[in-house]
Amino acid sequence: MQISRMEQSDLLKIADILQTEFDEFWNINIFLNELENENSTYFVVKIKDEIVGFAGIWNDTFDFHITNIVTKKKYRKQGIGSKLLETLIAFAKEKQTNSLTLEVNEKNTQAICLYEKYNFKKIGIRKNYYSQNENAIIMTIYFNEGEIHE
Repeated sequence: MQISRMEQSDLLKIADILQTEFDEFWNINIFLNELENENSTYFVVKIKDEIVGFAGIWNDTFDFHITNIVTKKKYRKQGIGSKLLETLIAFAKEKQTNSLTLEVNEKNTQAICLYEKYNFKKIGIRKNYYSQNENAIIMTIYFNEGEIHE
């Protein structure tokens, strides 16, 4: 398993399978804009040159926001999401941010458990945030309140 910064060539490799292999997700045009945005950073996970997951983070001066952590369907439950989350946490801490925030579908209990394992706390709800009027739980980790769990 190899984690590196996402490049435009990586995105082009997965453009045709973004929505079928990684769930409903942003389209390639949104991603191309994100890769050009100086406040966005994306990482990919490769296994034998196959992109099996990716994750993104936005830099908002003193606070960072996770935009996504996605694993290819056939590679789920193999620790790839955890490795991507650890990469995002390390990146945010390296940039000396105060906190890291994300939204997660309230029905995605597996992801919520993962975030709680790394000391993210539930701080609010965004009503009807996702399609089909599903709510998002806002979760944040504050770096000055202790260490994360490994």
